[in-house]
Amino acid sequence: MGADHTSRIVGIVWGLLVLNTLGSAGARTIVPLPRSLIQMVTMGALVAAFALALAVNLRLRIRAGAFLFLLTLLLVPSVISSADLESGFGALFRCARLALFVGTLWLLSRWWDGGLTFVRHHIRMYYAVLGSVAAGLVISPGAALPELYGGRLVGALWPLTPPQIGQYAAVITGLTVLLVLGRRTDRASAAVVIVPSLVLLALTHTRTATLGLLIGLVLAIGSLVLTSAAARRFFAWAVLCATVAAVAFSSALQAWFLRGQSQENFSNLTGRAKVWEALLAAPRSTTEQLFGVGLGDKSFGGLPIDNSWLAVYQEQGLTGVALVAAVIIVLGGVALLRPPSLQRACAIFLISYCAIASYTEAGLGDASPYLLHLAVAASLLAAPAAATPLPTHGVSTPDVPRRHIPRWARRSEVT
Repeated sequence: MGADHTSRIVGIVWGLLVLNTLGSAGARTIVPLPRSLIQMVTMGALVAAFALALAVNLRLRIRAGAFLFLLTLLLVPSVISSADLESGFGALFRCARLALFVGTLWLLSRWWDGGLTFVRHHIRMYYAVLGSVAAGLVISPGAALPELYGGRLVGALWPLTPPQIGQYAAVITGLTVLLVLGRRTDRASAAVVIVPSLVLLALTHTRTATLGLLIGLVLAIGSLVLTSAAARRFFAWAVLCATVAAVAFSSALQAWFLRGQSQENFSNLTGRAKVWEALLAAPRSTTEQLFGVGLGDKSFGGLPIDNSWLAVYQEQGLTGVALVAAVIIVLGGVALLRPPSLQRACAIFLISYCAIASYTEAGLGDASPYLLHLAVAASLLAAPAAATPLPTHGVSTPDVPRRHIPRWARRSEVT
């Protein structure tokens, strides 16, 4: 199997993982899609991804690392808490999904060599997802900007919520900006990705994604400032433009940021704080505190938790929280210890974005786009694979004639 063919299959596997993590719940689509059909497509994508990854890695060559090891350990509290069926058979199904997801990442780890391959796969796949969102907006603006979501952009062809769209747009925008600064893509190609993504991000009115993009880029570009003149120029222009925009469009920016909400509603994070308080106040047994109640739909009392740490605490307990925290700490620590480079900057952006988004979005403890973002960061931080020596078995080597050494010279060597 040729290298190009294998690379294409790896890209297809990554696309299938992205499809699996799109989810099945969201806005109403132009053509109603039964949730059972969407779940069948997403789960089928995961099974196909695992099968394809296994087909191109039949010898099970993997690259062991702390990131995948910790994700594998996360299966332990998930299975322990789900085994008593307190959350129903759906919890065991989600455990099997997480195991298949992590197994596929293990198989793909063979190609984690510190290069930008998976960054490009990531951008292409989420750009395709955003293309479907833009197509839905063109076909039916009313369905793409429904009043049910306050006029925020949703997926009209595939059920995607505004936070999902904002997340995808922010991530590929940040990665593309870094590729431009690293001169790994031209400005015209980058504009094709960045401009539409920013427009879609603005239409979603997603504050978390916007803050994650800005703070993540500041940290990532800051890691390049000392070694890249392009990064220094971009940083200076970005600060200047941000200052001018903040002064000239302060009222418009404030209105966009508040989304028409009252100060009280904004202060309690659109009702999230009430759910968090109720979750923390709920009585729990010692087992539930340590291992949670089993994998679920990231909700409490019928309301979304919208916080990765509390969702993990609810479903996988304090053990899960410690493992997820270890994932962030390990990846962040490795990134800080690496010398300045474009790969390191991309990893810092992804890690910081996931850490920021974890406050108002769930997903770090289960198969989700956030784990895919962190997997890309892990692939960027992996050390390049050592060169494999050429096989010599069965290859005859010419006999090298031995040089004659005079007897007097041999005597002098002995003495």
